[in-house]
Amino acid sequence: MSDCALCVTPGGGILWQDESCRVVLVEGDEGRDFPGFCRVVWQAHIAEMSELAASERRHLMNVVFAAELAVREVVRPDKINLASLGNVVPHLHWHVIPRWRGDSRFPAPIWSPGSRAGAVPPAPTIERLRTAFTRALAELQAES
Repeated sequence: MSDCALCVTPGGGILWQDESCRVVLVEGDEGRDFPGFCRVVWQAHIAEMSELAASERRHLMNVVFAAELAVREVVRPDKINLASLGNVVPHLHWHVIPRWRGDSRFPAPIWSPGSRAGAVPPAPTIERLRTAFTRALAELQAES
């Protein structure tokens, strides 16, 4: 779709991808305020999880879980938020958001107004996240 942001752009720095989905490291203000924030994006333009075959849903969720494990390992947040909303961009994608008690919005959602100056760790390198993600995905796939 020519008017879908996730169809015409990667949606961030590509951390990993296969024929079905990609994991991107979020850039811009969100990436700065929540270092390690990743999105898992389904490659084809669909809006809902229920449009996927069962094997595709399992693969997508393994990728989401691997992204969560990688972010937890690399940036050591206090909490991870997982979200699949798609109200603004109705293209199937998951947000993997590291949260810290000292971030500018905690405990509110990241899309709410900031209530204070945030204190977060430095951004991880894409290479470090990629290595942790690849290892986590291989372990999850071996369990399946």
